[in-house]
Amino acid sequence: MKKKVALLGDSIRLFGYGKVVPSLLKGKATVFQPKTNCKFSKNLMRMIFDLQADLKDCAVIHFNCGLWDVAKIVGDGKPFSSDEEYKQNVLRIAAMLLKITPNVIFATTTPVKPEHPHNENEDIRRFNALVVPELKTMGIEINDLHSLVAEDIEGNICEDYIHLTKLGAERCGKQVAAAIEAKL
Repeated sequence: MKKKVALLGDSIRLFGYGKVVPSLLKGKATVFQPKTNCKFSKNLMRMIFDLQADLKDCAVIHFNCGLWDVAKIVGDGKPFSSDEEYKQNVLRIAAMLLKITPNVIFATTTPVKPEHPHNENEDIRRFNALVVPELKTMGIEINDLHSLVAEDIEGNICEDYIHLTKLGAERCGKQVAAAIEAKL
């Protein structure tokens, strides 16, 4: 019997690595992922409640969030979520997912091209640094997609300055699938 795994996350998952991972895990696991964008951390937390039946019996859950949280889209020049809100939300998400399976993986937030009008890499690095040490102490594995994408921003990020190119999705997909497979 194939094990069930879940991919939760924003558009980096939805339009990026989420399109690649199911084929890479074919024959090893069935992959559940929401058909919609999980967006910012608090929205993902809410979605987990709605997805309880879908997440039941998952052997591994891989999640990401952060690009919406760091976005300066409200008009006051500040990220959508404060540092403390983001940290609390991600830690709560992790605790919720650990109740489903001990095999939870967090993907660090990917960088953007410097020209992006609402997201700044300095904020992304800060938000990653806020949660990674805490998640590790909870036993959450870290999948460093940030470093992978940062190695080749031009090759991995498309013309909209934020989403993965086909190559970026393939690279991230391979790393996500390998992280999941190691937990199966």
